[in-house]
Parts: sequence; C-alpha cells; structure tokens
Amino acid sequence: MADYTPIRRVAIFGGTHGNELSGVYLVKHWLANGSEIQRHGLEVTPYITNPRALLSRSRYIDCDLNRAFTAEHLSKTETENIPYEVSRAQEINSLFGPKGSNEAYDLIFDLHNTTSNMGSTLVLEDSKDDFTIQMFHYIKSALAPEPCPVFLIEHPNLKYATTRSVAKHPVGVEVGPQPNGVVRADILDKMRKIIKHALDFVQLFNEGREFPPCNIEVYKIMERVNYPTDEDGEITAIVHQCVQDQDWQQLNPGDPVFVTFDGETITYEGDCPVYPTFVNEAAYYEQKHAFTKTLKVPLAGKRLQVAAP
Repeated sequence: MADYTPIRRVAIFGGTHGNELSGVYLVKHWLANGSEIQRHGLEVTPYITNPRALLSRSRYIDCDLNRAFTAEHLSKTETENIPYEVSRAQEINSLFGPKGSNEAYDLIFDLHNTTSNMGSTLVLEDSKDDFTIQMFHYIKSALAPEPCPVFLIEHPNLKYATTRSVAKHPVGVEVGPQPNGVVRADILDKMRKIIKHALDFVQLFNEGREFPPCNIEVYKIMERVNYPTDEDGEITAIVHQCVQDQDWQQLNPGDPVFVTFDGETITYEGDCPVYPTFVNEAAYYEQKHAFTKTLKVPLAGKRLQVAAP
C-alpha cells in the first residue's frame, strides 16, 4: 500500500459556468457563513471561479473556463488580447496550483449543473486515483439508495483541461436536471449533501480510519455523439423521446435514438450496448453534441489509510 499524506487544503469552486447556479449560491452562502463546510484540521476555501460570466448569467465570456487549463494557456505570457477565461485560468492556477506541483491544493470540488437528467453525478478524472475512488465509494454508500453515478472522463483522445485539474485530486460534481439561470431546491440539496459526505470522508481519512479495498461501478466515456445535420450544418433530427431523460440507461443497437422533423426514427447503429449521458444538454448545442456514449465498467480502489507520522 502506498503512503498517503493527510488532506490539508480543499477548495470548493462555484460559477465555472456562470449560468449554473446551485454551486454559485452554495459558494456564496459558504463565503458568508462557512460553518457547515469546516472540518477539524482542514482549510476549506469556497471560491467563485468565473465572476464575469456570473454577472452576465452566461456560460462563459470568451471561451469555456472548464477547458482552459491546458499547458499552453497556463504558460501564456502576453497580457493583451488574451481571452478572459484564459487569464482567469492563469489566476486560479496561481492561487490553487501550480497545476501538477507539490504546492497545489490537495482537493478541489467543482460544482456544476446540467440540463440533462443525470441526477447526482460524480466526475472522476483518473482511474488510478485511489483516494478519490474511495471517497466516491463512501459518498455513494452514504447517499444510497439514491443513485450516484460516477462518470470517468479518462480518454486518450478527449482532453478536458478542467478548472479542478489544478488540484492533486480533482472532483467534478454534476447535478441535474436544472435549467440554466435558475435554482431548484431539490437539486441544490443534492449538491449540498455530496459536499457534506465528501468532507466527512476527508476528516475520517485524516483521523486515520482505514478504508479497505473497494469496488465501484463507473461509466467510462467513449465518444460524443452529434446530432444529424444537413450540408449547411443545420440540425435535422432531435433526441428521440425514448432517449430523452434516460441518462445512464442502457441503449441497445437498433433502439430509437433520433427523430427527424419529418417524424422519421433514426436508430442506434453501434455494435454493443452503451449508456448515454449529458442527453440533450443545452450547453452542447453550440457544438452539436446530442449526448455522450459511455460503457459501464467496474473499478477497484486500493486499501486507503493515512501514513503514520
């Protein structure tokens, strides 16, 4: 078993996308009164990541902050004509990083909403991050019987460069369905519970509790599926009603997946069952992404215990 050091510095990000408001309002509340997120021996910092997008109630100003944390962007030295979100990425990296360094924050929770029916979803970036896998196992157990899917975004050809990737242990939280620009009490409450259980886990870990080997089920990203379009790039079919709101449900070859505006059904032509997510997500229309295909796979977490002093 590897030696694990205590978790000391934690950040909770809200407003990476300025129109996803559950995380915004929770972070604002915790900035005013952070008693519920404080744990013994932890420094927990709530932080609004994209204030200009929040003021305009838009997803972003110039580009997606949640894709801006590339080495190229973080190393830019020019100060003129730089996209706003790239400058924010550099500032966040200086405050909570540097990314990939020993000085980076131990753990960052990045709070997001989705218009898709994804429920309480945890986003995992590294299938070998045993600390985060064990945390997700703890959260899933605490929330049971309510489902808490884990979305594994590890893929050789899909690079996310997320806001939370500054931390040693990045955690995405996606809760929906919630329309952009509004807050729903049930969705906010689900997000709040995830953070509570996550911080409880960190405190237990720091206090020396042993977490035996565990197994969780994850949905591993395969590819993004685009809407059918014509030669001008216009969408010609929409998500079929049999798929709408069916995030994380099995889609089999031959099942309906799109319906044209003339009423023609288009079926899924893959060679194996998949599990769609981010189904009909509003933010992805600009890229013409209809949903993301995933495979359901088991993932093991190694025994976890903080190293003896």
